Amino acid sequence: MVNNSRLCGVLLHITSLPSAHGMGDFGPHAHAFAEFLAQAGQSVWQILPLTPINSGAGNSPYSSYSAFAGNIFCISPDYLVLDGFLRVEDVQNPPGFPEDRVDYAAATAWRRSLLELAFDNALPQLRTDAQFQTFCEQEQFWLHSYALFMALKQEHHGAPWYQWPESLRLADKKALESAENRLGYFIVQEKFYQYLFARHWTRLRQHCAHHGISILGDAPIYVSLDSADVWANRDLFALDPEGLPVFCAGAPPDYFSETGQMWGNPVYDWDRLEQKNFDWWITRLRHEHNRYDLVRLDHFRGFCAFWQVPACEPTAENGVWIPAPGKKLFSAVQHAIPDLNLVAEDLGFITEDVRELMDQFGFPGMKILHFAFSPDMERNAYIPHNIPHNSVVFTGTHDNNTTRGWFTTEVDGETRLRLNRYAGHVVTQDNAASTLIRLALGCPAQLAIIPMQDYLNLDEHGRMNIPGIAEGNWSWRMRTEHLTPVLGQAMRMWAKTYGREPRQ
Repeated sequence: MVNNSRLCGVLLHITSLPSAHGMGDFGPHAHAFAEFLAQAGQSVWQILPLTPINSGAGNSPYSSYSAFAGNIFCISPDYLVLDGFLRVEDVQNPPGFPEDRVDYAAATAWRRSLLELAFDNALPQLRTDAQFQTFCEQEQFWLHSYALFMALKQEHHGAPWYQWPESLRLADKKALESAENRLGYFIVQEKFYQYLFARHWTRLRQHCAHHGISILGDAPIYVSLDSADVWANRDLFALDPEGLPVFCAGAPPDYFSETGQMWGNPVYDWDRLEQKNFDWWITRLRHEHNRYDLVRLDHFRGFCAFWQVPACEPTAENGVWIPAPGKKLFSAVQHAIPDLNLVAEDLGFITEDVRELMDQFGFPGMKILHFAFSPDMERNAYIPHNIPHNSVVFTGTHDNNTTRGWFTTEVDGETRLRLNRYAGHVVTQDNAASTLIRLALGCPAQLAIIPMQDYLNLDEHGRMNIPGIAEGNWSWRMRTEHLTPVLGQAMRMWAKTYGREPRQ
């Protein structure tokens, strides 16, 4: 954790910020939001993964072409002007975008056109640009393979790497050298985009730090099959000689799904990773550590054991639990990155070995108040009085409904009675969000994170993601007029009331 104080913060992804350019980015609105958080008594800004998105995966930040690269659509057009890569007139007439949703097709097309123009403007000076050259050298361990991967993907009209010609699919040295010569322009272009991403993110991160705001980032445990990570490191995954998965990751059948869940991600070859001293994972987590102040590890239980399903199976029913060397991994990580701050996503069915791993390394877990008001409420691990100090408490996460939406569409009569009894007053759709916010802020957890939609008291239309639904997610956006002085004062009052206001 950041320190031993009681702290609070807000969950709001970058793309949900206001912007004249169709989706939120690292520009002026992000800087203004950091200032708003500081004035509102907040200490932490939680965001979703900043890795590249693609329409084929529904623009999910959890399904990316890279675990290392950044989402280039978060680059600020306004700061491209400030940095001299674009002219004011290049950005002053964007298409008409919806204010409260992201139209990804339109927004990414507009932003890509600006990035291409910025690259062409910068290209004559790039060979002598010391900052760009230094960035390429420092990020060489992932940057070149990613840029080559993206250039090849463009050449093959977006086809996944495992459908490329065999010599490229299996990364034949001569074939790659030929591709580098053939695609040099596009390789440099991709590197330049990543340079801009890093430049704008660093500017925002420094602005947050100046205002006392720490960033809580997010790292999914698995990477996509169609990613530069798998293509460039096939030996670290359970793949056949053609590069296709032998096994896929998933979740076993349970109350919510009779056939389980097939995620499609290749599973790690943990024996091979261990033979290589977990270098890939250490490099990845060091990269996350350099990008964020704290890092949430998604699906933490997969570091103890993971549900492995033969890739040929239509469902996850015939999977098996396979142990993973979590203790060895995090011992190596702790030795290599001693000041890494991790938060374990430990939701769902968690076994004792997962608890032991978290306790051994002191990783805080997550507590979700939407899950607290069961018939055994008094003993429920998510009820506020049972939440330990070494925890991060949420009203809900990006995968949950908004609290108002949850109360009106998901909470039955008996659960409402239990919620009334616990809160000490009649809970309604109008005060459900403020009730759970107060319960979260008042509980023993060291850190309380509230989705911005709950502070805004939005209904289910403000929901960020519905798991299992492929289209229409990740598109909610906040309006500029949402951030009022009255809201900021209320947030600060709550932070102060519950002992979570940052110390001066």
